[in-house]
Amino acid sequence: MAADPDTALTVDAAHPSRREQILRAAAQLFAERGARAVGVDDVGAAVGVTGPAIYRHFAGKDAMLAEMLLRISERLLAGGGDRVAAAGDDPLAQLRALIAFQVEFALDNPALITVHDRDLGVLSDPDARRVRQLQRRYVEVWVAVLGRVHPQAGTAACRGRAHALFGLVNSTPHSAGQLPRPVMAELLGAMALAAATAPA
Repeated sequence: MAADPDTALTVDAAHPSRREQILRAAAQLFAERGARAVGVDDVGAAVGVTGPAIYRHFAGKDAMLAEMLLRISERLLAGGGDRVAAAGDDPLAQLRALIAFQVEFALDNPALITVHDRDLGVLSDPDARRVRQLQRRYVEVWVAVLGRVHPQAGTAACRGRAHALFGLVNSTPHSAGQLPRPVMAELLGAMALAAATAPA
């Protein structure tokens, strides 16, 4: 796990705002206990404020959950697109850049991955739709790159491969801490690249 976890919730990880501190504390608590089992007072205690003070920043626990999942979905979509653009025209370079980005995100945000996997269904229908729309767009960034790496593969096959890669890389909440971070990043990157480039 990163020394300063869940950096996707902050604009400046070294100087998080109070709102961002609250989100990061909530992410940790939600990951440990599940969103349903955490109260506003628990989040307040984690950041050293009274529960009612939280309401100056969020309408309630559901608003915290919605914002954290929307933020990470937006961060993934923007970051993935930026990495592909920066990699130039070579499809394999684009793929390597996407894999490195996803590995960095997974290692830096293990609590958020856990919360997303377990608590997405707790969101209101409108918030869940917004998160899923952003996620589908991020998946399509991968599908486009995988389609260029495997020009004979169909879109459905590339989409299936993308989801399999997410499963591999996003296993980090279970594996993080087993190895030093640089070693884990290298291992995950190599495994993901092998899976992404393997013939169908």
